[in-house]
Amino acid sequence: MLGTMANTVSVVLITLNEASNLQRTLQSVRWAQEIVVVDSGSTDESVAMARAAGARVFEEHWKGFAAQKNSAIERATCDWVLSLDADEEVSPELALEIHALLAADPPFGAYRIPRLNHFIGRPLRHGGYWPDPKLRLFKRGTAQFAERAVHETMESDGPVGELRSPMLHHCYQTIEEYVEHANRYSTLSAMMLVDADRAPASIAALFWHSVLNPAATFLYNYIFRLGFLDGPEGLLQHLNHSVYIHWKYAKAWRARKGKSL
Repeated sequence: MLGTMANTVSVVLITLNEASNLQRTLQSVRWAQEIVVVDSGSTDESVAMARAAGARVFEEHWKGFAAQKNSAIERATCDWVLSLDADEEVSPELALEIHALLAADPPFGAYRIPRLNHFIGRPLRHGGYWPDPKLRLFKRGTAQFAERAVHETMESDGPVGELRSPMLHHCYQTIEEYVEHANRYSTLSAMMLVDADRAPASIAALFWHSVLNPAATFLYNYIFRLGFLDGPEGLLQHLNHSVYIHWKYAKAWRARKGKSL
């Protein structure tokens, strides 16, 4: 049984057809004083699920990951904000740690939380995927997501503390889901490279970034960072991640030449 907190917490998240994940996420934060969901046009049961859980639901046009998440943060009304993705879950240990922290006056205005990533059902504890700390808990008004097309990160106004207990990230349940996600994100990342004038411009640069770099990344993470200890799922994750890197730079090269991706 969770105790009383001196500080209240708003859980904020964005959704777009997240019915397969959302129930688990909402169940893990039932203890929060407020849940805010910003939906961008779901055609599944996401909105109904959120309302059934007592969330304040807002429907907005898609503005990009960072802007959409910042919109959810702006709608929070509690003392503290916990920002989650719809495929993330607050572990019981993390819920207890947050309650203990907010029972008094926390020494920091923002906190990073370790994230345990799951790939096709297996938690990845090696290869650079753990502890994967993310700034997600903060006093309202002290942090927001930096504007970028993809892989958005949160920035805080002051010093940041560290929590010990993990949130659980159920990121890819199937290979097909990973491929769809990698295809979409590699396109967004490629356009960021073009905008920053970092797209490969020569055959040598293309060979390095789209062939040698993915191979080196696989070797480093799978062998030297012990990714092989995560079994067959670890092997598939690191192979797929290398393919993602290849796609990103190949698409950036195509985009730089003004051709379709």
